[in-house]
Amino acid sequence: MPAHLAREATRKGFRVIAFAFGDAPGIGEAAERTVPSSLADLRAVVAELQAEGVSAALFSGKFWKQDVLLTPETVRAHILARTGGVLTDAGLIQAVVSALGALGIEVLDQLEFLGDWLARPGRLGRHEVGAPHQPDLERGFAIARTLAELGIGQTIVLKHGMVAAVEAADGTTETIHRGLHYAGAGALVVKAVARDNDYRFDVPSIGPDTLEAMRAGGASALAIEAGRVAVLEPARTVALADHAGIAVVSMDPPSPDR
Repeated sequence: MPAHLAREATRKGFRVIAFAFGDAPGIGEAAERTVPSSLADLRAVVAELQAEGVSAALFSGKFWKQDVLLTPETVRAHILARTGGVLTDAGLIQAVVSALGALGIEVLDQLEFLGDWLARPGRLGRHEVGAPHQPDLERGFAIARTLAELGIGQTIVLKHGMVAAVEAADGTTETIHRGLHYAGAGALVVKAVARDNDYRFDVPSIGPDTLEAMRAGGASALAIEAGRVAVLEPARTVALADHAGIAVVSMDPPSPDR
């Protein structure tokens, strides 16, 4: 995802400098320059942002809040002071926006840079979601949307109306592994998004890892929210789904208040 967004930003006319917090495959070829970065040394990051004359920031990839707990005490105290002493998503987002705003840096919406990785409505691949899954589609989207609205997670696994797993801190792939352990073959995976999801910091997505986990556990279908979920490496993802006999559909949630 970081490399894809960097390429899209370059295509839109931006000069891209990548600040890599950890591994970012392909970013070296997609950006003009890569700056190895760390939460433990935010002063160096700020100095480099200023030296490069950065005016806009585009976030991408996975950030684990647990990483803040592993930073030096002085850095952690500084971060917590900006978030009101708690590590909530809202608090961290506000802290980042405030800190970058003070440097004259605007945080951009990732949706504008997804290009053909943003899921369009319709079937992805050869296989159809069968009629037996239709009741679970409606129930699945209603539950997944509620979880997302509460800030808990975005993905659920269910079968014949029984919810086998809901996403929390473990992420989408681990939720699928967990859910299929209990539900077994033939289960449905659903991913929905909160109405007020902040795409500056979070792009819900599926990709090859998602389909590999579903294949390993025998899931038969995946439903995602159209226009709001990214499909990473779409050609590879669809090929994996076709090979495994998994139906993938991108659709508007069948919710009465949508």
